[in-house]
Amino acid sequence: MVEVTFPDGKKKKYEKGVTALDVAQSISEGLAREIVACELDGETKDLTTTLEKDTTINFLKPSTKEGLEVLRHSTAHIMAEAVLKVRPDAKMTIGPVIEDGFFYDFDTEPFTPEDLTKIEAEMKKIVKEKKVFKRIEVSKADAKKEFKGNKYKEELIDELEEGTVTIYQHDDFKDLCRGPHIQNTGQAKNFKAMKVAAAYWRGDAKNTQLQRIYGTVFATKEDLQNYITRIEEAEKRDHRKLGKKLELFSFHEEAPGCPFWHPKGMTLRSVLTDYWRKEHQKEGYVEINTPIILNRKLWETSGHWENYKENMYTTKIDGEDFAVKPMNCPGGMLQYKEKVHSYKEFPLRVGELGLVHRHELSGALSGLFRVRMFTQDDSHIFMTPNQITGEIARLIRFVDRIYKQFGFEYHVELSTRPDKSIGSDKQWELATNGLKDGIKAAGLDYEINEGDGAFYGPKIDFHIKDAIGRTWQCGTIQLDMSLPERFDLTYTGEDGNNDHRPVMIHRVIYGSFERFIGILIEHYAGKFPLWLSPVQVRVLTVADRHKDFAEEVKLNYEKSGLRVEIDNRTETIGKKVREAQLDQINYILVVGDQEIEKQTVTVRTRNNEVVGQKDVSKFRDELLKEVNKKE
Repeated sequence: MVEVTFPDGKKKKYEKGVTALDVAQSISEGLAREIVACELDGETKDLTTTLEKDTTINFLKPSTKEGLEVLRHSTAHIMAEAVLKVRPDAKMTIGPVIEDGFFYDFDTEPFTPEDLTKIEAEMKKIVKEKKVFKRIEVSKADAKKEFKGNKYKEELIDELEEGTVTIYQHDDFKDLCRGPHIQNTGQAKNFKAMKVAAAYWRGDAKNTQLQRIYGTVFATKEDLQNYITRIEEAEKRDHRKLGKKLELFSFHEEAPGCPFWHPKGMTLRSVLTDYWRKEHQKEGYVEINTPIILNRKLWETSGHWENYKENMYTTKIDGEDFAVKPMNCPGGMLQYKEKVHSYKEFPLRVGELGLVHRHELSGALSGLFRVRMFTQDDSHIFMTPNQITGEIARLIRFVDRIYKQFGFEYHVELSTRPDKSIGSDKQWELATNGLKDGIKAAGLDYEINEGDGAFYGPKIDFHIKDAIGRTWQCGTIQLDMSLPERFDLTYTGEDGNNDHRPVMIHRVIYGSFERFIGILIEHYAGKFPLWLSPVQVRVLTVADRHKDFAEEVKLNYEKSGLRVEIDNRTETIGKKVREAQLDQINYILVVGDQEIEKQTVTVRTRNNEVVGQKDVSKFRDELLKEVNKKE
């Protein structure tokens, strides 16, 4: 007999060799039909797994995170079978689960929209047939025979350690896989084949270009429809389309991954920069600027040459190796060392809006979200060890204030030491505990993200949620005890000795101006609040004779710092109003004979609200109040 312990702590004995599904059926047939997998002693397993010893069991429904991952992995297999029915000569490669779904890569000719429709139809047939998933264990040699002729599967098998190889089969379809999988294909009914794309085998541009199909599946039809609706809304908000339409930025093949900022985009950046500077001045920061290109010796000292070189652009100057900076911190270390510092200066908060460059693979570039050139809103804070908790808590409250200004909610993750790192075990322990204490002092809940810290220290990551529920990692706080030691940074302590080692924080709030602006564009769907809008007011003339008055209004508003433009084209007012609304101008002011006579403007909004006639100066003052409130 084996004793099974359930999540509520209750225990029950079963015959040795009973399957997890048998246990579920002993509780309820309804439960047995609904679950997709189980956890045995915390490890996710197929429901066909036999119980040979005492164990804890937790049944996974597709509505749980773990259960949904199993469902998505299984649906990737269903997609692969469907593809082979449509393209019998296609070679399967891999089909992993990703956030919000899965994909599968194939070596075949590019898929067409018609192919996608056929593939989805075949998937529906496979689901309807409720084919049972079976786990098969074979030797490496037999696995290679099974997938003979598929160089991708053969390569994967060669990389496996000696021993058994697992294959999953439903009906005649087989795939190399570690599992686990759902009971049968009928459990994957709420799916959608989303889109096709190109990808390289193992993400390397030197390898064969493959054809990728993205798909998704959810526990319920309602969840699937909500996701599709969210994706459709996201497409409407695509910052690349809106950025072009609103004349904010562009990209050109002459500089891949490097945005070209247009006048309106530069205005938006300037407003965000001014806000950043004012808020940092309130928090007691000073601002510096360091060079973009620095020599190899510096990057060796910082550890970047050893740990980050593949992401750096390097060159030779006067026979020496140099690199374009991918980060601002090493330059900040040199600036710190320019004078002797005292504990009385601490915490010393130093900000830098630094332009950095990182080599990203061309396939990874994605509008403003993944670029090769960007401006980080960096800050480095130098302090004594006993100031860690208070400074982290203060910094978290600062980040909270900034994000609330834009209407963002967020959650926090603490990322711990990665495999590739610098610094001693003691330094990492002190740094990690320092971050934990700071989070607790700020009163925040957090999740642990094991092994995802920076190579020089653990970090707190802020994941903001936008208007349609998507999350983005922007702000980060990294506690570093390694770089101060590598650069031999010191300060004079209370004992008068200049041999004390400061603790340092690296932190960003926007993350990068480029990515943050991309997020803001999509968050607001291009409808920026008045204080952020590149063009806040557009004055429309009814006829040419109204141009001089329009100019007077523009000058009046511009003297107060408002951003105004005039549309005096010989077009109908209806057309001008519609174009201003499409351009997301906050306030549209019409001037004609009546407005000139009364010294007023007729006000409309981009949402087609007719405000009516307003005194020119009084309405200017209303706008200034709205700008100052930043609502």
